[in-house]
Amino acid sequence: MKSIILLILLVPCLVFANNESVKQLKIKKLSDNVYQHISFKRVKPWGLVEASGLVVINGTEVHMIDTPWTTQGTKELIEWIEAKGLTLKNTVVTHFHEDASGDLPLLNDLKIKTYATSLTNKLLKSNRKETSSDEISSNTFELADGVVSIFYPGAGHTEDNIVVWVPKEKILFGGCFVKSLHAKSLGNTGDAVIGEWSNSIQKVINRYPDIKLVVPGHGKVGDVSLLTHTQKLALSAKDSNKKL
Repeated sequence: MKSIILLILLVPCLVFANNESVKQLKIKKLSDNVYQHISFKRVKPWGLVEASGLVVINGTEVHMIDTPWTTQGTKELIEWIEAKGLTLKNTVVTHFHEDASGDLPLLNDLKIKTYATSLTNKLLKSNRKETSSDEISSNTFELADGVVSIFYPGAGHTEDNIVVWVPKEKILFGGCFVKSLHAKSLGNTGDAVIGEWSNSIQKVINRYPDIKLVVPGHGKVGDVSLLTHTQKLALSAKDSNKKL
């Protein structure tokens, strides 16, 4: 019995290879300068759901891609960044849903530059949510020259979803626009533009022919097959809608 109790006490402290557990936040190393941050929230009807973002290191500065789901998670991530002797320079959110933009208020209060597209800010405002401090007004944008690039491929998961490219590492952050290989459907389509999703995916495939890693908003990291898988799901959903 004592052994069981000891094991239960130790479980939260376990750190697995290439993973760092930070209280309610998980941080996974993808390359020397890119980490995946994973936060959690209970969402009906799916239960406990994980949401991913990126931390991109450029010298002593950090660019955060999407905020953790909760304020506690964001605080923990900032503490982790600062413990490494780094400074969070800015954050970009990839669409208006809470799993990407939920902690804009904290970052704005901390005077950390936050970026979102004009369309994302419009949707945030219409949903009575706080907007970013800075705005992206074009379909392409360099958050940090040669380090972090933004691309708007068109509508999909939401009307405003963007993807983020880390060229040196050849890592694409697809966010909720891209589904994991385990996904059997497009998931939450309440704000989706299903008729355009597959074409938008194709634009990403055409733009980045040398992708090594693709990070979805939910689920396991993979390669370009995540894009083709998402495209198939979108085409199937589009065909189903036509039959209704």
